[in-house]
Parts: sequence; C-alpha cells; structure tokens
Amino acid sequence: MMQPEVVQNVLFEDKKNVVTPLSLSTYTDFREYLKDFFEFKKTESKHQLRPYSYAVFSAAADIKSPQYLKLVIEGQRNLSEQMIKKFARALQLNKIEEDEFTLLVNYSQCSDPRERNGHLQKLSQFRSKRLVKDGTIDEKTWDKIDGWLPAVLFAMADQKQVVFHENHLYPLLKKRVSKEQIRKAIKRLVDDGDLVWDDLSNNYRRARPLLSGIEKMSKEQVKKLQSELVYLGLESLYDEEIQDREFGFVTATLTKEEFEKIKFELRQWRKKVLKETLMNRESHKGDQVYQLNIQFFPVSDSAESV
Repeated sequence: MMQPEVVQNVLFEDKKNVVTPLSLSTYTDFREYLKDFFEFKKTESKHQLRPYSYAVFSAAADIKSPQYLKLVIEGQRNLSEQMIKKFARALQLNKIEEDEFTLLVNYSQCSDPRERNGHLQKLSQFRSKRLVKDGTIDEKTWDKIDGWLPAVLFAMADQKQVVFHENHLYPLLKKRVSKEQIRKAIKRLVDDGDLVWDDLSNNYRRARPLLSGIEKMSKEQVKKLQSELVYLGLESLYDEEIQDREFGFVTATLTKEEFEKIKFELRQWRKKVLKETLMNRESHKGDQVYQLNIQFFPVSDSAESV
C-alpha cells in the first residue's frame, strides 16, 4: 500500500514505462516495498548478461537460501533484527533509511493491535522528523502541534477541582505523559494566549472558547494530530471499562455524493455538540474530559479504478 509522502533515490519503471521514484517513505508494508524493489531491479537488468534474481539478492545480503527474499515477500517468513540489517545492506540503504526500514518492518510484522499502533506511531514520528529536517515542513510550526495533550489540558480548564500543576495533572491524565511534557504544554498554552491566570480562582482559565491554531494546520500537522488521537483511542480500549465507552460502526457502500453529504452532516453535528457543551460550561464545570473521535474513510477502491 503506497501513500504520497517523500523521497529515496531508487527508480522504478511503472506500467507506462515511465521512470518514477521508488520511495521507502511512501510504504506502509515492507513486503510491498521489497516486491517493488525486486521488480525494478529485474527490469533494470533484463538486458544484462546476469539479470537480477532472488539468488543475486541473497548473495548481496549474505543469506544462504536463494529463495529467502521470495518467502519474505509472500509473507511466509519474517525478518529478525539480524536479517533486517542484511536486507538493508542488499537494498543499499544508508543509515537513516535503514532506521526507517527497521521501523517499517517492526510495524508490518506486529500482530498485537496495541503494539502495532505503537510501532506505527514511531514510524510516523520518524518520517515527520525527516520532513522537518528536509525543510518540507516548517520546524517552528510543526513543534506547536503536540498531539492530544494541549487540547486535553485546554479542556481541563473547565473541569471541576483541577489544579494546573504537573503533580496534580499527572495522575488525572492516567500517567500517559510525563510531568515535563505537561509543564511544557501548559507553558505553550499560556504563551499562545489560550490559557490565562485568574486571580479570583487562583488557577488558569480558558482565554477563548476554542484552542487557537487548529484551523490553520497543514496536511502533515493534521495527520500528526489524527494519529495521536487514534493511538489515544486504542489505549482507552485497554484502560477504560466498557460502560465508560461508547462504540459503534457502520460499514456501507456509498456513492461519492453520499460520502460528501455524510461528511458535511458529521461536521455540522460536531459543531452542534461543541456549541452546546461550551454554553453549559459557561454556567458550571464538567466532571471529566472526554474525547470523541470520528473516523470515516474508504476501505475498498472503486472497481473502475483497478
């Protein structure tokens, strides 16, 4: 499965015989990457005296079995830590690319949902840092998005008996973040003018109804925040009792017009919930902070596009 992202230096000849970049950072399945890499090498060397083969790859990786790459691509073998290094050498990856390949393999091979999501988070963060380092994303703007924590702290200003100090907030946040992260997030909210000190209550309060900057987030920042919220939701499956959660889903075939209509209605409903909640918080505090995530996405391709 490929997604539009960035960069590596291998070239791949597509079905129209156009040479295009084969980017490790566009893959979420290392087996697909290996398959495409192998197909490219075969195409590139087809007129050579010794065309590229599974045996050639195995020799480059210092692996005895000439069919090992084929077995890995087909999902019949996994890669150990030692094998990852051998494959990286055969793929001619540099140190940064080898680190990314390792994260990709760990994510792809993991079957436990919680651990798999943790590997995905590490992979996403690694790729995001590369985008920042390459200058694709502005570092100062990127650093302003700290995932779910600032939004939760901002909402906690409306929670009963909450004291804005890391020692008090740490257990309330179920120890999911460090005290240092809490302290930095509070400082940023204050510096950005989202929280202000209230002498009357001797505590911080919201300076505005909504957290600032969310509407100006870039595509990459939105992905960063969404991945954090998905991860938070997965953790709650293990941390919360069933009666403290609400879960449901709809799986249906839609037209493009129906999809857009439901998207619009979900946005309007979200705004309605937020407006009513903010009005209630004007008169009295809430008991706990709740997170509502809405995910609405395609799980099949159009048959016309295949």
